[in-house]
Amino acid sequence: MASPKLTYKPVTLKNWDDMTKLFESKGAPQYCWCMVWRAMKDNASRSDKSAKKASLKNYVSKKIPIGLLCYQGKEPIAWCSVAPRESYRELSGDDSLDDVWSLVCFYIKKEFRKQHITSSLIDAAIKYARRKGAKYVEAYPVNPNSPSYRFMRFKSTCDEAGFSFSHKVGQRRNVMTIKV
Repeated sequence: MASPKLTYKPVTLKNWDDMTKLFESKGAPQYCWCMVWRAMKDNASRSDKSAKKASLKNYVSKKIPIGLLCYQGKEPIAWCSVAPRESYRELSGDDSLDDVWSLVCFYIKKEFRKQHITSSLIDAAIKYARRKGAKYVEAYPVNPNSPSYRFMRFKSTCDEAGFSFSHKVGQRRNVMTIKV
């Protein structure tokens, strides 16, 4: 029997429970709730998991895009954080560009890894950003040997998706852009 095809949906209050289900599953990023690059609600503590979850939901409640869920059938199996760059804290991107959406974090449930889902998430994120008015999507990947920021994916994946290298940020992150 063939696996159901993958679908992608922006996170809204309507599917917030799916986001919660994915992020609270075994091995998921429930420690960060994808708030590393976002401002916390009411300057809440970055060490408080529940404050991170509440802060992310606050973005959704205010109808500020936060990203896409990837579904296999009705099951949320992956996530990518893609949103207007101004909704994040400083990412050190290319400030000469306007109407930029940032593609920041990824999570794929362990049993679905190594199935090219990252590439399909990137494609879906680019299409979503374009529909929402983006002129560019900016990503911040690292090299495969990086000891940190691996949740931002790898430079080679962005190369394959058509992103161009802009500049290096710090010792690990690469700023890469694609015109959409």
